[in-house]
Amino acid sequence: MSEKDRPWVMRTYAGHSTAAASNALYRGNLAKGQTGLSVAFDLPTQTGYDPQDALSRGEVGKVGVPVPHLGEMRKLFDDIPLTGMNTSMTINATAMWLLAMYQVVAEEQNPELDPSEVAHQLAGTTQNDIIKEYLSRGTYVFPPEHSLRLIADVISYTVHEIPKWNPINICSYHLQEAGATPEQELAYALCTAIAVLDTVKNSGQVSEEDFEKVVGRISFFVNAGVRFVEEMCKMRAFVELWDEITRDRYGVEDPKMRRFRYGVQVNSLGLTEAQPENNVQRIVLEMLGVTLSKKARARAVQLPAWNEALGLPRPWDQQWSLRLQQVLAFESDLLEYDDLFDGSPVVEAKVASLVEGAKAEMDRVQALGGAIAAVDSGYMKQALVSAHAARRARIESGEEVIVGVNKFETTEPSPLTADLDAAIMAADPEAEQAAIASVEEWKAQRDETEVAEALAKLAADAKTDTNLMPATLAAARAGATTGEWAGTLREVFGEFRAPTGVSGAVGVVSDVGSAPAELTAVRERVRETGEELGGRLRLLVGKPGLDGHSNGAEQVAVRARDAGFEVIYQGIRLTPEQIVSAAVAEDVHCVGISILSGSHMELVPDVLDGLREAGLGDVPVIVGGIIPDSDGRKLMEQGVAAVYTPKDFGLTQIMGGIVDAIRKANGLD
Repeated sequence: MSEKDRPWVMRTYAGHSTAAASNALYRGNLAKGQTGLSVAFDLPTQTGYDPQDALSRGEVGKVGVPVPHLGEMRKLFDDIPLTGMNTSMTINATAMWLLAMYQVVAEEQNPELDPSEVAHQLAGTTQNDIIKEYLSRGTYVFPPEHSLRLIADVISYTVHEIPKWNPINICSYHLQEAGATPEQELAYALCTAIAVLDTVKNSGQVSEEDFEKVVGRISFFVNAGVRFVEEMCKMRAFVELWDEITRDRYGVEDPKMRRFRYGVQVNSLGLTEAQPENNVQRIVLEMLGVTLSKKARARAVQLPAWNEALGLPRPWDQQWSLRLQQVLAFESDLLEYDDLFDGSPVVEAKVASLVEGAKAEMDRVQALGGAIAAVDSGYMKQALVSAHAARRARIESGEEVIVGVNKFETTEPSPLTADLDAAIMAADPEAEQAAIASVEEWKAQRDETEVAEALAKLAADAKTDTNLMPATLAAARAGATTGEWAGTLREVFGEFRAPTGVSGAVGVVSDVGSAPAELTAVRERVRETGEELGGRLRLLVGKPGLDGHSNGAEQVAVRARDAGFEVIYQGIRLTPEQIVSAAVAEDVHCVGISILSGSHMELVPDVLDGLREAGLGDVPVIVGGIIPDSDGRKLMEQGVAAVYTPKDFGLTQIMGGIVDAIRKANGLD
C-alpha cells in the first residue's frame, strides 16, 4: 500500500444576489471545510453589461453574483486573503477583466508588497474557454478570432506575471450538457485546446522555452455522468490523448508538463425534478467516475446540489454536497491505494474504443480547419443538437431509463419537497436595484478623466497586437465598469451571433413514414389545425434576456419542426421587444419562451404586455424553464397558456399541448 494521497480541492459553485451576500456564503463554506472557492457570476457580468442595461433586466444576481466594478470585487473577497486562496472563476468572454479586478483587490489587500510579488502568489483558475460558449452556454460577446486573441493575451500575461494561475479551463463539461457523446466530448475539448495553444504559439508573446510552461498550466473542466464506468474510462482516455498531443504536436518533453490536469462539476443534465432525492445517489456515482482511478483523478471537484433542477440551492443543500466529498475522501480508504484499474481488460478495451472514436472525430474537425472553423460552419453545434435529440428520443421511448421519470414513477411524498417554495432559495429581489445604485455611487466618486483615458488606451491597444492585460488593469484601477470595458472592446471587435445548429440537426424523424405513432398523431393535428386556420402553423421559439443555455429551446425547435410546425428560432439573447417584433413580422400562431436563469417573472410579463400592445393579445404564450410551482401559477394568472418545467420530458406531448393552446385561442374546440 502506497502513502495516502492528498484529497482533491473541494469546491462548491456559488454566488448570488450581491457581493456582500456571496462573501458571507463563501466564508461560511470555507468554515465548513471547503478548500477552494468557485465563483458564479451573474449573466450581465459574464456577458459584459452593467446592471442598468436593458438586456440586464431580470438577470442581475440570479445565477451568480453581480460584479460591475472594482468596489464590488472588494466586497466579494472581504476578509478572504487572496494570496492564500485557490479561486476558480467561471468567467469567459470577460475573463481578462475579472482577473484584472481580482489581481487589483489582492494588491490592495497587501499594500506592503510590490504588486508583482502579490501576483506571483495568486493561485486559481479563470475558465476563459470561449469556444464552448458558442456551442452550449451562450455567454460569448466577441467574434471567435478576437475572443481567441483575448485568451492568448491572458495566457501570455499569466505565464510571466501570475505563474501559479491556470489561465484557461478547457471545458468539456458544457459539451456533455449540450448532448455530447463521450467521443464528442473528448474530441471537441481537445480540438479547443489545440486551437488555443496554436494561437498562443503564433502570437509570438511566449518564447519556446516558456511555451512548455504554458502547456503545463492548461487545465480542463470536465463532466461526469451517471454511467460511471464509461466516465472513468473517458478520463483515462483524456489522460492518454493529452499526453500524446502535447508530446507529438508541441514537443513537450517534461512528463509533468504533459499531465492532464482537470477539475470536475458532475452532471447537471441528468438531475431530475421528479423524485429529486434520487439526485443524491446520481451525484455520488458521478463523483466516483472522477475519483476512483488514481491516474485519472480530478484535481478539484465541485458537486451540484440535489435540488438544482428545482431552483437555487440553499446553504444547507450545498453543505450536503460538500459532505458527500468529505465522506469519500476522509472516511473511505480510496486514497490509500494505487490505481485500481491498471491491467483491467474491460477498462483497457473501453479506453481504446473511446480514444479511437475521439481521434476520428478530431480528424473531422481538423479537416474543416480546426475548432474555430467548425464553430463558424455550424458543424460542431449541429452535431451536439443532433446527439441531444437522440438522447431525448431514447428517454421518451424508454430505451434509456431515468428512475422516477420514465420508470418507477410511483412515489411516496417526499419530506424534502413538502414545501417546494422553502426547498430552494430565492435570489434577493432587490439585487438589481442595489447593483444599479452601486454603479451610480461608484461613478459619482471616480475620476472621469482618468477612466476616459484608460478606456481610450484600451481601445487603441485593441487595434494593434499589443497585449491587452496592462490596459485592462489600468482601466480596473481607474474605476471603469464591466459594461464600459466590454463596450469599449465591442466598438473595436464587433459582436457575434453563433449558429443555432437547429436547421441542419437530425431529429426524431426525417420523413413521415418513420415517425413514432404518438408523433404521427400530433403531426396530423398540426396539419388539420393549420388547414382550419388557413396555412401552416408557425411557432416562434424565443429566449429573452441573457440566458444562453439554449439546449431546451433547441430541442423544442427540432421537435416542433418534426411535428410539422414552421419554426422561427433566432437564437439567444433577445429583448422582449425583439421577440414581439418577430411575432408580428412572422404572423405566428404561438410564442414559446425558454428561460432557465430565473428571470421569468420579469421577462415573460414584458412579452405578454408587448404582444397586447401590438394587437396580438390572443396569440397563446407558453413558457419553459426552471420555474417553481408558485411562479407558474402567477404566470398562468397573467395570461400564459401553459408552463413546462424539466419534469415535462415528453417533447411530443408538449407539441400536443401547443396545438391545444392554438386551437383554444382560436375557438376551434
